[in-house]
This record gives sequence, structure tokens and C-alpha cells, in this order.
Amino acid sequence: MNGPKIMFEIPIFGGIPVTETVTNSWIIMAVIVLVCIWLSHDLKKVPTGKQVIAEKLVGMLYNMVESTMGRGYLSFAPYIGALFTLSILGSLSSLLGMRPLTADLSTTLGWALMTFVMVQANNIRCNGVKGWLKGFVEPVPFLLPINLVGEIANPISMSFRHFGNIAAGMVITSLMYGALASLSAFVLGWIPNAFISSIPIFQLGVPAILSIYFDLFTSFLQAYIICMLTMVFVSSAGSEEAARGV
Repeated sequence: MNGPKIMFEIPIFGGIPVTETVTNSWIIMAVIVLVCIWLSHDLKKVPTGKQVIAEKLVGMLYNMVESTMGRGYLSFAPYIGALFTLSILGSLSSLLGMRPLTADLSTTLGWALMTFVMVQANNIRCNGVKGWLKGFVEPVPFLLPINLVGEIANPISMSFRHFGNIAAGMVITSLMYGALASLSAFVLGWIPNAFISSIPIFQLGVPAILSIYFDLFTSFLQAYIICMLTMVFVSSAGSEEAARGV
């Protein structure tokens, strides 16, 4: 509710605070690395078992990138896959009692800034520096301020959309837990049996339904949205020839 807690400090440069977000990020990245090593270990020409799952996931990823960005941008598939996986696991980590990574604006803003850099780099690669600068004054020069604001607004809107949905879900779920606990104490407080009156019976059921929406549906939806926006923004900054791989 009050932001990520500081877990510990690295005793250099006067002390570098390490928050829950950083700690949980490294834990989740370690899990992703271990799963990738396990899925890619002992590969065979004829896939079986876990290799079938790994190849299916990779194929779906490359097909999505190709259909959205074009064959010329297949090199972005590993980044999109990493972004989607980290976003999903970072949001669903709340189911394990961890603070979700995406409930911290610094996480989603970092991803959005990476997208912003890739958009500008792809624009320069396809159109050159002159073409990139010229794009800010098209179709008429007096639209320069609006075009600049539009470029800056893209990463801001991307980061706040993802962060806002996950953080809002966490806040609403926490408030609901507290309210239902108070309701249980009020209703069951009339019962003389201390054990029964201490059972938070109203916390059963409703929080689980909220968790299905906020933790599962919203997590997958926001991960999909940020990946799609990344692919659309990067590919739209390039050219048709680049998308076709010419």
C-alpha cells in the first residue's frame, strides 16, 4: 500500500537501498533462467515431452511477432518473449505472497523507456538522422510541439497503464481483505465462543473471485497489451521494406 519496502542496503557509496521490487525481480529472473535451461536441455531432432512444449511456445512467439511487425523484425522476438514472461510472472507473483513487480512504477517505466529507445533507434535505422528529425515537423512545421509531446506521451501512457491496473488491483484486494475481516469480527463478535468469533469467515470466497480477475485476467491482459504496443510502436517507426525484411 505504501510502496515497496527496503529489504537491505548494499554498503557502498553511502548505502544503496535494495527494495522488494529489485529482490523479487532477481528471484523471478532466476526462475525464468532455470526453466529455460530445463526446457532447452537435451534437445533431440525428434521432439518429445518438454521439447514439444518449448518448440510450441517459441513458434507461437515468432508467429505473433511476424504477424504484428513483419518478417524483418523477427529479431525482436526474444525481447518480446522476455518482456511478456517477466510481466506475467511479475504480476502473478502476488499469488505467492510477493509484492508484484508491475505494482512499482519504476518497473513499467523502465520497460516503456526501453520501448521508446527502440522506436527512435529503428526510426533512425530506417530513415536516417535527417529523416528522423524531419518526421517531427510533418506534415507541417508548426506541429513540432505536438509531435514531440506525442513521442514523450507514448512511454508515459504505457508505463502508467500497466502500473495503474496492477497497483489498483493490489490496493482494492487489500482493502477488501481488511473490510471483510472487520465485518467478520463484528458479526461473529456476538458469539461467546472466542475461537469461532476469531474466524474471518467473510474473507472466504469473495477475495478469491477478485484474485481471479486482478491476478489472472488483468495480469495476462496487461502483459499482452504492453507487448503489442511495443511491437506496433517499433514497427510503425520503420518502413515497409524493413518489415518485409528487404
